[in-house]
Amino acid sequence: MNPSTAPSEPPVLEIRRLRKGFAEREVLRDISFQVPTGSIVSILGRSGTGKSVLLKCVVGLLEADSGEMFYRGAPLAKSECRIALRRASSYVFQHNALFDSATVRENVLLPLQARGTGSPKEWDKNVRDVLARLELEDAAERYPAELSGGMQKRLAVARALVTQPELVFFDEPTAGLDPLRRNAVFAMISKLQRERGFTAVVVTHDVQEALVVSSRILWLDAGLVRFDGPAAEFETSDDAQICEFRDNIAALRTALRS
Repeated sequence: MNPSTAPSEPPVLEIRRLRKGFAEREVLRDISFQVPTGSIVSILGRSGTGKSVLLKCVVGLLEADSGEMFYRGAPLAKSECRIALRRASSYVFQHNALFDSATVRENVLLPLQARGTGSPKEWDKNVRDVLARLELEDAAERYPAELSGGMQKRLAVARALVTQPELVFFDEPTAGLDPLRRNAVFAMISKLQRERGFTAVVVTHDVQEALVVSSRILWLDAGLVRFDGPAAEFETSDDAQICEFRDNIAALRTALRS
């Protein structure tokens, strides 16, 4: 077959016309987008635009009111496809969701135990490897409360990566961190993604950091997709609404001069 006529690989995720509301408020309206395999897609938007709601609908933590979702071309409406997505993906929660009564090592071990495949010896090796990769091996027997905010974030990422997922969802991974730690977290996500080859979907308020590490940007505004494309195009767009959102420091300086 001629390579130019070969069928292209389906996106790892595809969302079509998704809607979600609460009571009388519609949070997401007619959301459609794709996540290419091996990409880092950052979902941007103001507070309350439905970024985290969208992520939770995709992973099944919330049920969408309508719309279709596909994992590698298979509809997530089928239970076997939903199970396949869960086994292939991991989720880094906004506030880490660490178990305070478990040590660092035990927190990372939990996903492997829950999955139930492999042997305890293999689990131990995987835990040691990921702790070493994220520079947490010396803290293996400490508890989350004994760690700094940055170390807790690394622990949450270690727990997500220990199963070697092909798809990782990050929900506000830098929430509550100072600028230096925010940069460190985004650098970590980018470096690990290149090394391990997973696809990443990142919900974040951190526009400038996202522009540096992302392949694509999905910008939500008022429950709609206002931009879906390469990060470089979002960064250089002269659309007035994008500029107002993206260039917030310049907008603040203008407001102070007026």
